[in-house]
Amino acid sequence: MQKAYELLVFDWDGTLMDSESRIVNCMRAAITDLDLELPDDSSISNIIGLGLKEAICMLFTGADEVMVKEVTERYRHHFLYENTTPTPLFSGAEETLHRLKSEGYLLAVATGKGRPGLNKVLSHSGLDMVFHTTRCADDAFSKPHPDMLLQILDELGVQATDALMIGDTEYDMQMANNAGTAALAVSYGVHSVERLLQHKPEGCLNAVSEIPDWLSRKSSF
Repeated sequence: MQKAYELLVFDWDGTLMDSESRIVNCMRAAITDLDLELPDDSSISNIIGLGLKEAICMLFTGADEVMVKEVTERYRHHFLYENTTPTPLFSGAEETLHRLKSEGYLLAVATGKGRPGLNKVLSHSGLDMVFHTTRCADDAFSKPHPDMLLQILDELGVQATDALMIGDTEYDMQMANNAGTAALAVSYGVHSVERLLQHKPEGCLNAVSEIPDWLSRKSSF
């Protein structure tokens, strides 16, 4: 069987891990700590997938470097040490990743998380040894800039046409388009199906466990 793709790059939050509530709660706590005007929860959810700097600047138009630094520090404090909102993997995520790796796919992560947060969730989920490489907002430009994907492609020696970006936000779809890779959307995360389909992904799945069969149908014999 000839695989349609050699490399599968996964977004983390909203794609593999159900972490929306924790991210929203931590951002709310950070903003409250600093006595800033609190955005509504939907506005906070909308920035999931971006790097913290870009997320804060979207929430607070005109935010300067001092404000970005203060909110970032408080957010990371809550996420890493204070907040205990559960962040389970989506049903079937762990099994799906192990199956895909056993089938010979290269696996990677491209996420808007910072490196400390990504390392924490990788370790706690037991998935740190599943991925061949990872990139986060501390390593590269934030989505939708293609930098994270381009770095992954270069490190693993894969052509853009042989890679698939899998994510739940339009930032993932835009990053894939900007990098020249294919994209696959999932419907159960942060952004609506309508927003995702505007960026012409190869498909839109309702569960992470559907990915292996979808890939099989894309492959040729």
